[in-house]
Amino acid sequence: MISREPSARRGLGRRGFLALAVAAGVAGCGPSGGGATVRLASGEVGGFYYAFAGLLGAAAAEAGDVRIERVTTSGSQENLALLARGEVDAALALADSARDTTDRLSALGRVYENYLQLVVRSDSAIGSVADLRGTRVSLGAEGSGAALTGERILRVAGLDPAVDVAISHRPLAEAVAALAGGAADALLWAGGVPTTLLAVPSRMRLVDMGELSAPMRERFGPVYDRVAIPADAYPGSVAVHTIGVANLLLAATTMPEEVAASIVELLVWHADALVPTVAAGTQFLDGRSLISTGSTPLHPGAAAVYRRWHG
Repeated sequence: MISREPSARRGLGRRGFLALAVAAGVAGCGPSGGGATVRLASGEVGGFYYAFAGLLGAAAAEAGDVRIERVTTSGSQENLALLARGEVDAALALADSARDTTDRLSALGRVYENYLQLVVRSDSAIGSVADLRGTRVSLGAEGSGAALTGERILRVAGLDPAVDVAISHRPLAEAVAALAGGAADALLWAGGVPTTLLAVPSRMRLVDMGELSAPMRERFGPVYDRVAIPADAYPGSVAVHTIGVANLLLAATTMPEEVAASIVELLVWHADALVPTVAAGTQFLDGRSLISTGSTPLHPGAAAVYRRWHG
C-alpha cells in the first residue's frame, strides 16, 4: 500500500537522506511531492482518532518526509482488519483490541489514553453499569473498540450482554441522537475528553465506572487503567472515574524502517502539534510512555528512533 515518490533534493541532511532513501523504492501513483504515502486508518468524524490522524497528516506535510492519508473508519476493530488485509499501512487502535494480533503488526508508539465514557440522559435513574439491566445501550459503532470493551464491562458488572441488555451498535452521532430522542437509554463511547458531540452536562451526564477497572484488569489483563475525568473536562459537570485504555499507533510489519522512523520522528518532535484543540490534557503523547506498547512489539524503525532519542 505504501507508495514512494522522489522528493525535491534538500541537501544530505538526515531528513533529506530519509526522503531520498524512500525515493529509492518502487515508484507509486499518489499525489506529486516527496516521501512515502501512508494510508492511516483513523476513526469516526467527531472522534479523537479522526482528529489526531488529521493533525499527524498536517505535521507530516510540513516535515516533508512522509505523507499521511487519513482513512475514516468506525474504529479499532475495523482498523485492525484493514491493516491485516493490507488495505491500509498504519492504524490507530485500542490496546485491548490489538492484543490478539501482535504477530501481524508492530507498534510505532503509545500515543494517548482513551477514556471509556458511559453516557445517559441527565434525568436518567441509571447510576452504575449494573443499572443497565433491561435497558437499550449503544456499545459503540460496529467495528469499534468500544464494541469489544463494552461487552467486557457489562460482564464484569454481572450482566450477560446477550440476555440482560438490548445492545445496538451506532456511530457516535447516531447514538447521541438516539439517546436524546429516547430510542436508547445509554451509550458507550471510547474517546478523549471532552468529546464535543456529547451534550454533557446540559442534557447528558457521565456514569462513574471506576470501580470496574480492577476487575477488568483481573479478568482481561493489564491494559485497563482507573482514570479520572475531572469536573472541568466537561465544564459544569461533576468529576467521575472511569476505565482508560491506551491507544496505539500501529503499522504493518512490512512497513520500511525509514518510513516508520519518519512517522515516529513526528511523534517525538511535533508532539505539541498533535493534541486536538478540544483535548483536556488527557495524557497525550507523554514522551515517557511512547514506548509503553505492552505486548505489541515496537517496529524496528520506531525502536531505532527511540534509542537515539533516549540515548
